[in-house]
Amino acid sequence: MKTGLNLLVALFMMMQVQAQQKTISGTISDENGSPLPSANVLIKGSTIGVNSNFDGYYNIQVNVGDVLVFSYVGYSSQDITVGSSNTINVTLQPDNSLDEVVVTAYAIRKQKKTLSNSVSKISAEYLSVPQSYSNQLAGRVSGVKVADSKTKSNNNSNIVIRGYTSVSGNNTPLYVVDGKIVSKSKVDQIKSKKVEEIQVVKKYAGQALYGSQGANGVILIKTKRSNYQFPNINKIENESYTKIHENKFKLANANPLSTFSIDVDKAGYSNIRRMLNNGQAIPSNAVKIEEMVNYFNYDYPQPNDKHPFSINTEVVNTPWNKQTQLVRIGLQGKTYENKELPAANLTFLIDVSGSMNNQNKLPLLKNAFKLLVNQLRDKDKVAIVVYAGAAGVVLKPTSGKNKEKIIEALNNLSAGGSTAGGEGIELAYKLAQENFSKKGNNRVILATDGDFNVGASTNDAMEKLIVQKRESGVFLSVLGFGYGNYKDDKLEILADKGNGNHAYIDTMQEARRIFETEFGGTLFTIAKDVKIQVEFNPNLVQAYRLIGYENRLLAYEDFVNDAIDAGELGAGHTVTALYEVIPVGVESHFIKDQIDLKYTNTTEVNTNYKDELFTVKFRYKKPDQDTSIEMVHMQKNETSIASPDMNFASAVALFGMQLRHSQFYNDSTIKDVIALAEKGRGNDQSGYRAEFIRLVKAFK
Repeated sequence: MKTGLNLLVALFMMMQVQAQQKTISGTISDENGSPLPSANVLIKGSTIGVNSNFDGYYNIQVNVGDVLVFSYVGYSSQDITVGSSNTINVTLQPDNSLDEVVVTAYAIRKQKKTLSNSVSKISAEYLSVPQSYSNQLAGRVSGVKVADSKTKSNNNSNIVIRGYTSVSGNNTPLYVVDGKIVSKSKVDQIKSKKVEEIQVVKKYAGQALYGSQGANGVILIKTKRSNYQFPNINKIENESYTKIHENKFKLANANPLSTFSIDVDKAGYSNIRRMLNNGQAIPSNAVKIEEMVNYFNYDYPQPNDKHPFSINTEVVNTPWNKQTQLVRIGLQGKTYENKELPAANLTFLIDVSGSMNNQNKLPLLKNAFKLLVNQLRDKDKVAIVVYAGAAGVVLKPTSGKNKEKIIEALNNLSAGGSTAGGEGIELAYKLAQENFSKKGNNRVILATDGDFNVGASTNDAMEKLIVQKRESGVFLSVLGFGYGNYKDDKLEILADKGNGNHAYIDTMQEARRIFETEFGGTLFTIAKDVKIQVEFNPNLVQAYRLIGYENRLLAYEDFVNDAIDAGELGAGHTVTALYEVIPVGVESHFIKDQIDLKYTNTTEVNTNYKDELFTVKFRYKKPDQDTSIEMVHMQKNETSIASPDMNFASAVALFGMQLRHSQFYNDSTIKDVIALAEKGRGNDQSGYRAEFIRLVKAFK
């Protein structure tokens, strides 16, 4: 009888638990109401959790009484207990915590003068005691207004930086002490005798440093004897990009061959996305259309023969010009399960110089690399090399089995000093070569903002160094972080010449894409020195132009020269190239009058191939070989209805042309881009295409 009663009680309790299980859903947004994609939602005390989608939406199975922890990098986490409601909407606030302030006595005798309109300085000897620092900025720093509140405490002064006064809404500047974002109340507790120097960052420099958090200006405070280095304000808006000369139409009868190296880099798109989200002006040279197009995956079939990639072509009427046709050439790299990939010998090369001290640099970098560490298998090995004023090894090669040890080494990294990037590269390659795995994947992963300033640092010096190092058989991945002094041109050279790829990480969402979703493609090369050569048929093609790839063009004779370096294709990667074609017989103002040649007759063409629009040839090498293999694909003169992928790729290319103020976008509008992208949105399971559409809609 007692046993039966116990069983009945147990069944009743199980029914109660079942009755309390429910699905909680809602949205996660920032302090401005914008959705936070890939925010974490975790049941406290467990490993059960989900991530929000691109609209900030989430749903999770929980029990009544569970505590949900909502978190996002750069924001304070929030704990909420599940009650009767099925909806929990959360607004996260920027993380303004202050771990410590270093306080020691130190004398400053030399006055710091204003450097530029973007920053003003005031040094310790001009800060009187015992007042709080805030009241002493009035009258000493131009463009700063200090208004006392009606309370008796001097610590309640409100600071407004010129240009951010607002009748309503928040106009409070961001406060940073020794490189850490803090609340105003904590700053007001710091006495002036503890402060070595204050910098007030105005205009666009604050936003360049801290994104939207610095939109109202930034007050930087360095306490005495701290090793914090102020950012170089003169370089805040000193990003550098390789100059791009847009491809123009070429006559097919005079120049039938178009030759270029593939490009799987995606940094161009995520970098532009960062600028659009921050409301920044976009430099035209930052717009690399091929990297924008190749950021997105397309539905190409897997290879079904001995070659490591499949070849796909499509021809449609150009959506922005009724007189032309649009050609799409697509490659699909073979996809492998992570467990099928060979053992990885990885060397993390991490920039820990003073320029990496911002929240969107080293702190984001460390969290991003932890995602990669969690993907490692026991057979993988990781070493960590860091560089600032000098380079050093902080972790010798360690098995992926010891993830805690690797993560501990990452957690211990801090920023400070100058930037000896060349020395760091030398040491990282040396370590990678000492632990070289003949049958494995040997790769250096460089993470930096690219602002090298000690030793070999110029673009030419970097190219010479990395060309020498690639002969070792070690591949290179380059990850860019931060903005304001971001050196895209230098990182592009390193990736292109180092047999590798280049990505830009602006958020943890992007880190997840690179280190989780595309783990194999990021780390494992399946084909190197991949070149494309398209021969257009002058019987049908009057002129053509390659859209993008300006920095990847090759001479036609380079196609068969195995000594010429070209791009690498990773496992599962796709590559897409677009051509705009002017058919024979179409009048176009883009075609100039031909020049009559004395020794060459460009009017006579072979008429035996009137049904072929073009032939495309591919050359590639296997990762461990030096002799190339050729593939050939022929496209008939057939125009089809645009597939969803073609519509979307067209939309991205058109938006890129508009951002570049191209002469070829034919007076198309943002509405045209949105309409094309909507037609090409497709299933969009990951939400990347939806994000693009939102970016375009927000663009003015």
